[in-house]
Amino acid sequence: MISAQHGDKEAFTRLAGQMTATFLAVAHRVLRDGDLAEDATQQALIGIWQALPQLRHPDRFEAWSYRLLIHACFMESRRARRWVRPIRVDPIDAQSDGSDLVVVQDQLERAFRRLSIDHRTVVVLRHYKQMSLAEVAQTLGIPAGTAASRYHYAMRILRSALEADARASQPTVAS
Repeated sequence: MISAQHGDKEAFTRLAGQMTATFLAVAHRVLRDGDLAEDATQQALIGIWQALPQLRHPDRFEAWSYRLLIHACFMESRRARRWVRPIRVDPIDAQSDGSDLVVVQDQLERAFRRLSIDHRTVVVLRHYKQMSLAEVAQTLGIPAGTAASRYHYAMRILRSALEADARASQPTVAS
């Protein structure tokens, strides 16, 4: 990282290569769109390359780089104005017909769509990147209380949406 910070293009190419897959995965989970995720990842990597020489605390590189990625995700979401949310189907267990997995995935996707990008970002960093709420706050450049509040409300929204789906899918009993 130090060589890249001093302008070594090959060192930065290696660094970017190590980060790209994870950045794409995080951006996709935040934006819910593959094309937007690729654009955000590219913008973040460009931003890292341009700002890396001014990074004063190399030990904070990871949080700093994720902050640039999340900022790029916010910019892409604003630019797009219309979100496309495809349902991704994971490989299905051979013992199952897969219908239960598709239903659960659809319910989670619809619940996740209800979250604002701010709430979605906290959930993605907390669960996908397995960051503590303090790390999430540092990465996003927000107070720890704000990160905790966003996480709390996001989980409440998700829980409420899943419970509403469960109630709606229960068969009604005729008297």
